[in-house]
Amino acid sequence: MPTPSEHTRLSLEGRLGEHARTAWPQLEQLHVRHRGAFAYVEAELADGEQVKLMRLRYTGAVGKRGFALYYAGSDRYEDSLLPTGSPTGTPADALDCACRLHLATPDI
Repeated sequence: MPTPSEHTRLSLEGRLGEHARTAWPQLEQLHVRHRGAFAYVEAELADGEQVKLMRLRYTGAVGKRGFALYYAGSDRYEDSLLPTGSPTGTPADALDCACRLHLATPDI
């Protein structure tokens, strides 16, 4: 499994942070930690709450990452499909999917 370079890790953090600022203003900050080929993404909300969102897997392909959602009930990450039906996609697409699932309030 390929491991991203420091430059690639920093680039991912910057792009995710910029996308979060423009698309998800309710997020105060994103926290990304790296371990091997994986990047674990958490969101910090305005009230200080930390929400685990997703795990991205570096594939070696520019702009494409494997996607896994975090499930609080089982406290684990599960490989998932993006709304496009693909298990890989851009980090921004993955962030949008995870935020829609973890942060959106259903209309009931």
